[in-house]
Amino acid sequence: MRYDGRTMGILAKADILSLSVAERIQLAEDIWDSVAEAPESVPLTDAEKAELDRRLDAYHQKPGEGSPWGMVRERIRKGA
Repeated sequence: MRYDGRTMGILAKADILSLSVAERIQLAEDIWDSVAEAPESVPLTDAEKAELDRRLDAYHQKPGEGSPWGMVRERIRKGA
């Protein structure tokens, strides 16, 4: 089985584990992207909202710190 990001039926755990690591990462990214397309459907607890507010405040105080997602993803993919 190969995952190409275009066609997908219902996947069993064994199907997923038969994918290469790169394909599983791509599948996880595609799943996450589908969740992110409808953020209102993901309820947050008050604690989660507070944590997001804390992180956003920290970003506004020092916007130059941290790394963009694309750079982080590349470091992860390279195993760094």
